[in-house]
Parts: sequence; structure tokens; C-alpha cells
Amino acid sequence: MGIDVTRDGAVATVRFARPEKLNAMTLAMYDDLGRAFAEIGRDDRINAVVLAGSGDRAFCVGADLTESIPALASGRFDISAWDPAHLKNAAFYKPIVSAVRGMCMGAGFEIMLATDLRIAAEDAVFQFPEVNHGFVPAGGTLVRLTRQIAYAHAMELMLTGRRFSAAELLARGVVNQVVPAAEVEPAAMALAQEIASKSPVAVQTIKEAALTLYDLPLEDAFAQEAQLGQRTFTSGAAKDGLARFAGRSAKP
Repeated sequence: MGIDVTRDGAVATVRFARPEKLNAMTLAMYDDLGRAFAEIGRDDRINAVVLAGSGDRAFCVGADLTESIPALASGRFDISAWDPAHLKNAAFYKPIVSAVRGMCMGAGFEIMLATDLRIAAEDAVFQFPEVNHGFVPAGGTLVRLTRQIAYAHAMELMLTGRRFSAAELLARGVVNQVVPAAEVEPAAMALAQEIASKSPVAVQTIKEAALTLYDLPLEDAFAQEAQLGQRTFTSGAAKDGLARFAGRSAKP
């Protein structure tokens, strides 16, 4: 048990599957999660992903303090080995919807930040505890968080090491929706299925643009936007969509 992957039509569910340990990440789980994302990225049958935790106590409480953290602290292990699990530097453009129940802390919070849409339970709890222990959230958070939300909000989350409620993160723009715990996974799955029903070329191009254009000089960004747009305009899905629209418009 560690990382489970299931498929429902065009949606894959990736699940942290160690509920007895609050889904804490072992070294093997990091490897398995990276492989799961890589396999899903290559699978043309899958157009969207739901990321969830087993049980109702935790989404993921981070790296296992008895294995993963000591390995890093000893200096014998490089955190960059976990890049595939954290979706660092990976051209993974299929949208991921997080379904967060219970505790979402440390690496669990960091992996959530690598996803695109986030549904959280009303009683979910979020925390970057790293600063309390003398280290930092280096699983993508130091780069991602200030790019995703306002600087002052990001610094509060990282520097205080405090726990935050789902309502507080909704107000800060970290999560998209806050719902009762029982509704989290159904809401996440419904959102993923809605997105998966659309043109994969269009959906993945939107995500690619969002991840790759924002730090380019304006002229270069617009040039690349035009190329990405042209990819979708000439796709089969666009031609079919325009034909359907033309057919509806022609009706009296």
C-alpha cells in the first residue's frame, strides 16, 4: 500500500493510500507517485486527474518523519529525487483536481500546490510546519506559492508555520471550493469529469500556457501564445466544434 491509481472513464484517481499513518509519504511512495504521474501523462485515455487521500483523517501529512525526513537530514539523499512526485520541471499538462479532507501538511500541501484546482473539506487543516523544525518547504513551494497567491499571504503561510483552516485558504485564493467533508470527492470528481469531457488539446494547451508563458518577456509570451493557439485552431476538435456551432447557427 502506498499510492493507488484507478480509472473511471477519462478520469484517473491517484490516492495516497497509507491511512493508518495519515498518508505520510515514504521513500517508496515518492517513487510510486512520480511513476503514476508519468504513466498518466503518457496515457491518451486519461484527460483529467483527481488527487485524494485514503480515509477521512488526512489528505497527506507530508514526508514520513521516521524515514523520508531522516534521509534528507543525513545528507545522503537529494530532495531533487522527488521532483517527479512534486511535478517539478515536468511537462504534465493534464489538469489535476485535489480532493482534500482532514490534514494537508508539509509535502502533502506542497503536492497539492502542484495541482490546478482544489476542493477542500470544511474541517480540513493546512500547514507548512517546516520552519518550526529548522528547514523549508522545498518541494516546489518556495517557487510556486508566491506565483499562485499574493506575496504577503504566501509569506504568512510559510514563515509562521501555523495551521490554517480551509476557510482561511479559500480567502487567500489557495483553494477553489470549501464543502462538507462527504461532498469533497464527489465534487472533485464532477469537476474532473466536466473538464475531461472537453477537448484534450484545448485543455492541455491552456495548462501549458499558464505554466510556461507567465515569466517570458511580453513579446515572446505573445508569440508563443499565438503558436499554442494555432495548435488548437487547427485541431480536429476545433473543426468539429465549429461545425456544430455553424449547424446550430443555421437553424431558424
